[in-house]
Amino acid sequence: MTTETVQHNQQSLSTSTARNLATTTKTVPQMMGITPRYLLRALPWVDLEAGVYRVNRRRGFILGDGLISTYSDGGGEFRVIAEDLREIAFLRDQASGVLSALASGFVQREVTAGEFIAGTDGPVGQLHIIAFGRAEKRATGQYGENALLATLGEGDFFDAAAWARGESSSYQVKAATRCTVLSLDRRMLSELADREPALRVQLDAYAADGQGPIDRESPIELTSGHSGELDLPQTFVDYEESPREYELSIAQTVLKVHTRVSDIYNSSIDQVQAQLRLTAEALRERQEWEMLNNPDYGLLHNVVPGQRVHTRKGAPTPDDLDELLTRVWKQPAFFLAHPRAIAAFGRECTRRGVPPQIVELFGSPFLTWRGVPLLPCDKLDLKGSGNSVPGTTNILLMRVGEAEQGVVGLRPAKVPDEVEPGLSVRPMGVDRQAITSYLVTSYFSAAALVDDAIAVLQNVEVSNYYDYS
Repeated sequence: MTTETVQHNQQSLSTSTARNLATTTKTVPQMMGITPRYLLRALPWVDLEAGVYRVNRRRGFILGDGLISTYSDGGGEFRVIAEDLREIAFLRDQASGVLSALASGFVQREVTAGEFIAGTDGPVGQLHIIAFGRAEKRATGQYGENALLATLGEGDFFDAAAWARGESSSYQVKAATRCTVLSLDRRMLSELADREPALRVQLDAYAADGQGPIDRESPIELTSGHSGELDLPQTFVDYEESPREYELSIAQTVLKVHTRVSDIYNSSIDQVQAQLRLTAEALRERQEWEMLNNPDYGLLHNVVPGQRVHTRKGAPTPDDLDELLTRVWKQPAFFLAHPRAIAAFGRECTRRGVPPQIVELFGSPFLTWRGVPLLPCDKLDLKGSGNSVPGTTNILLMRVGEAEQGVVGLRPAKVPDEVEPGLSVRPMGVDRQAITSYLVTSYFSAAALVDDAIAVLQNVEVSNYYDYS
């Protein structure tokens, strides 16, 4: 049977031709890089009359970051950064030559998972620094049980006090993963102290004192529970002589728009406003990144040693978040985590049969733990990729607000040509190429008023998946 195609003459206007007379409905320009920026929305903001924010504190004794940094020469060999040995109390005021001599004496060794790095048998003969890997500090509990004291990671060192005094340590350190450990024999410390009088004086004073300086605030003398006419103690509250000052940071760009574009291609969407809107969005994205990662005022770089927590197994478990809550237990406001870290935490909860509760904030649902919401933020870097290198990131927990001595955002009270709080658009005129320029500026910073306002869970792995079938 032959099928014949019958050609019909067109009887009406085609849709393709009709479109020439139709008005197209257009969207404003879209931008994939725009995120909800929950950190900027959840932080309370302090408006500064001037560009400086001074944080006055009670005098304390915190020094350094509590870690001894190492570096790799590229061939698998690790070296100690000599100046970082000042993290050890009796080495803080030593000459650089003494520190370099000690740094050169560290010996590297590889430790397999499950192997003990240091124990409680006899005097501590070596100072150990973890250059790579994760280890567990354990001790015998009150009833003979094996108690986990802390999880250690890169840069952590032990046991400096027992090593300096030649005493036994009160705990053992066991490798939880494969570890690279740098160790310094106590004999080298003693020999160097015999040649360096300044080191000998500091070492003997430290050994006699038992502890040396510790992280604490200056004491306020008082008494309680007394009766009668007791002479009351006299005291005063001492302040830091040089309180930290935060200057407003800046993010800027110059937006250029040709006058021909803004003059004759402005309907139905204002070209200048469209350009400014996306430029402002990009500045706000950079602002959130800086508030987390800036090496000066970024929140990740302003967490003190006692507020850092290492994951026990790598993946973020309910136990890890509970440990984080013990660091910021006074009115915790929210966790801040990479979306993949939140997903990894959800998987760990599912595996344990403890699904997190859901709360609605900013018009969206969020996972919570112990009633504290987990806010997603892609500005917390996810290191590593692929199947061979597990991605790792950090999870922050913070208390917020000036009244709560928490974390606050900083911005100017008012700037010229302000279009949003802390963000201004200033016309710069038209040049000889008929291009109009606009200076777009954002002023901002962030501050943690006291040390226990923020804590971080470090080295969070997001690559663990489970077969629930």
